Amino acid sequence: DLKMKKIVLTLVAVLTMTSAFAAKTSNSTNEELQAYNMTVNYSKLGDALDLTADQIDAMKDIHKIFCAEMMNAASADNSEKSDLVYKAVGKDLKYMSYILTNKQLEKYKLLLKTTLVNRGLVK
Repeated sequence: DLKMKKIVLTLVAVLTMTSAFAAKTSNSTNEELQAYNMTVNYSKLGDALDLTADQIDAMKDIHKIFCAEMMNAASADNSEKSDLVYKAVGKDLKYMSYILTNKQLEKYKLLLKTTLVNRGLVK
């Protein structure tokens, strides 16, 4: 069951990343693009959330999708950015809810929200 989820999530990640690379980036400055870069240190995040090795592997696959969707948002027109960020976060939390315990998910939500607020992407 976990292997099937990983296959599906990997497929979604590949498709999403393909569209991210094809997206136009002329609307965004380098500094603005950096705010949307959601790359994380998986080892530190795994320690913070007390994740198992399997959870870390699954999280990496899910997070690749999230990173690609955030870069899509960064390169979108200003009128669409907020909506794309909202959708990316919602999808990320939905996928994370499949692999994290309730306690881990609550901590992950706090870390994600703090990151997004600090970068000025959400209020």
